Amino acid sequence: MKEAEQLIELCEPNLIEKIRYEIKVGNHIFEVDEFSAENKGLIIAEIELSEENEGFDKPDWLGKEVTGDIRYYNSQLSRVPYKNWGI
Repeated sequence: MKEAEQLIELCEPNLIEKIRYEIKVGNHIFEVDEFSAENKGLIIAEIELSEENEGFDKPDWLGKEVTGDIRYYNSQLSRVPYKNWGI
């Protein structure tokens, strides 16, 4: 029981609510997360590549690259939700 309590203490304070869609484009699958609740309005697409410089088809709906921008990490979204960004 003590181990479980210690693990709970490591958890982020707020829940992240989202629906994940898998969309096939060319030879790849994009995982698209549509956020709700505190992060409503945010949609993030992610693709796994075999290597860093691998080419892939970019659909028209794909927005700007946010890789490495910590604001988009789930751990950060639980602390500073999208609705508070002032965009």
